Amino acid sequence: MGATFDGSGTNFAIFAKHATSVELCLFDSPEAARETHRLPLQERTQGVWHAYLPAIGPGQLYGYRIHGPYTPRQGHRFNPFKVLLDPYAKALGRPLKWSDELFSYRFTKRRSDLFMDRKDSAACAPLGMVVEEHYDWGEDKAPLVPWDKTLIYETHVKGMTALHPKVPRELRGTYAGLASEPVIRHLQELGITAIELLPVHLHADDRHLEDKGTTNYWGYNTLSFFIPHYEYAAAQDPVLAIHEFRNMVKSFHNAGIEVILDVVYNHTAEGNQFGPTLNFRGIDNASYYRLEPNNPRFYQNFSGCGNTLNLRHPQVRQLVLDSLRYWVGEMHVDGFRFDLATALARGKDSVEMNGAFFREINEDPLLNKTKLIAEPWDLGFDGYQLGNFPPPWTEWNDKFRSAVRNYWKSTPGTLPDFISRVCGSGWEFDTKGRPPSASINFVTCHDGFTLQDLVSYNSKHNEANGENNRDGESHNLSWNCGVEGPTDDPETVSRRQKHKRNFMATLMISIGTPMILGGDELGHTQLGNNNAYCQDSELSWLNWDLSPTDQEFLEFTKHVIRLRRTEPLLGRTEYLTGRFLPGLRAKDVLWLKPSGQEMKQSDWQSPNLLCIGMWLVGADSTFFILMNAGHSEQVFYPPCYRAPHSWTTMIHTSVPERHGEQIPCGTPYTLPPRTLAALKLS
Repeated sequence: MGATFDGSGTNFAIFAKHATSVELCLFDSPEAARETHRLPLQERTQGVWHAYLPAIGPGQLYGYRIHGPYTPRQGHRFNPFKVLLDPYAKALGRPLKWSDELFSYRFTKRRSDLFMDRKDSAACAPLGMVVEEHYDWGEDKAPLVPWDKTLIYETHVKGMTALHPKVPRELRGTYAGLASEPVIRHLQELGITAIELLPVHLHADDRHLEDKGTTNYWGYNTLSFFIPHYEYAAAQDPVLAIHEFRNMVKSFHNAGIEVILDVVYNHTAEGNQFGPTLNFRGIDNASYYRLEPNNPRFYQNFSGCGNTLNLRHPQVRQLVLDSLRYWVGEMHVDGFRFDLATALARGKDSVEMNGAFFREINEDPLLNKTKLIAEPWDLGFDGYQLGNFPPPWTEWNDKFRSAVRNYWKSTPGTLPDFISRVCGSGWEFDTKGRPPSASINFVTCHDGFTLQDLVSYNSKHNEANGENNRDGESHNLSWNCGVEGPTDDPETVSRRQKHKRNFMATLMISIGTPMILGGDELGHTQLGNNNAYCQDSELSWLNWDLSPTDQEFLEFTKHVIRLRRTEPLLGRTEYLTGRFLPGLRAKDVLWLKPSGQEMKQSDWQSPNLLCIGMWLVGADSTFFILMNAGHSEQVFYPPCYRAPHSWTTMIHTSVPERHGEQIPCGTPYTLPPRTLAALKLS
């Protein structure tokens, strides 16, 4: 499939089952307003149109014109006046230029998708480029970090380095800049093992966003599943841009860091029936998209973005699998986070976790060794599927996020749910033989408040998005923080820093795979915008000019990550259930009241219970973790041991300076309000 150069010529192949004829269009340059050659593809095999051209080689720009019925009510939207991008193109010969000609229907004020438009799109349509696939990977080896040792850092290619003062100016915001020495050193010092990149597949900026002067900054609007997004490359040449991405992956691997891609296979950039015709819609709308069974003029919209890719069709499913194999085999990435993954599992009428897509991935010898992360929901009926994905999949655990936020917000009755999340979310994941690492634990992610804003704003402030602050989640999970936003008031700054330390410490002591949002460790703020998807500006770009307070939090973050990596009890790989461990003659976890007495079943029912002690015993160490989400200080009585034993403070979120402090056994320990402390027996 696609355009394959064999050293002498190029084979072109495209799937268009319902088409009546297919024309290959060859362009001389990106500036060309028309194709110089239009060649009918004569061969057709099981819906695939193909031809071998001996005179065509690397660098050739091309697109397609597809002939067939334009009958939207029957689900067909063929329009030979529109030049279409090859779904299997490996390089971008020309980006799209927004114009009315890109729409297949008559683009008037009283628009109707039922009437075909005859304006030619050759001058503005995106084009593919024939490339020769060769790259010297040298000694590149995948780090192969086990899931139970993984710590994920979610970030944006451009936003990570756009303002980085130590990255050369010409490399800022690029793949090369992301792989530069200052960035890799920062990640290594932080203790990161995997970097998860927001979408790098070629995406389109929505026309309505361009008209407002904004962009689709996050990139969840895929145009091609094979081409790296060209705007993130310092290199202008399309082939060199591909090599730049590979160089980035190689650099991360050399540093022991895995590369995970956030991929969007649930929908495409063509939107609903009023969207543009860029590729799939004009190639074979009825095959590539899920259409309403009783009215195929309209699209099933499980994504909330206007359409849903039809993975029930074997050829469309093959496209997605080939794309995944390409990024693993040819680009050496280590895993994928699947946006709205439930949409990929939908059968005819329901979600099918044992369906063809997941089965074929699990049977593939290349893909089943990669890290597979599901966003376990979509917008359709029964779309929330947390805990139901099959092994070896892992899942974003938004219940962890909510439980941790609610507990540290001092919400009554939240302690039992909070504790279940700290112990590994066994209710959801201790099934089908899935380990605790199947739960991707996070407090913040790209979609929502940053950690700094979570503790600094009472509500969202998305006015810059141009939607009258209607977009983004509106429920309030932030604090009653008084004055919102940046402030120099020492008391307010101190309180916010403590809240941030509570979140970061909780994330690092919890069972599961932790993920932090890039920039949280730096105190990054979006000024209360919790939906910055269209903000390609300093609002979204990370600020590396750290204040003393930001630097202190960065050091705290490094500290708790280091503890998780070096203390087996904090980075343990089994669910905590309170079971008896015969070898240690103790329970794996003991829940204690401040008095030192073990919690009874009736104690868990108290809605006002916000203080608890977590006693962990291992082969080589013992920890006592104290948590107080209440509004007043609490005196704890740690378990007693004979002298010369004492407790060493490893974490203290109210007074980090207490790290290393020795407390004699039997001494009461006073914990301030809204504070976490971790004590180690020494």
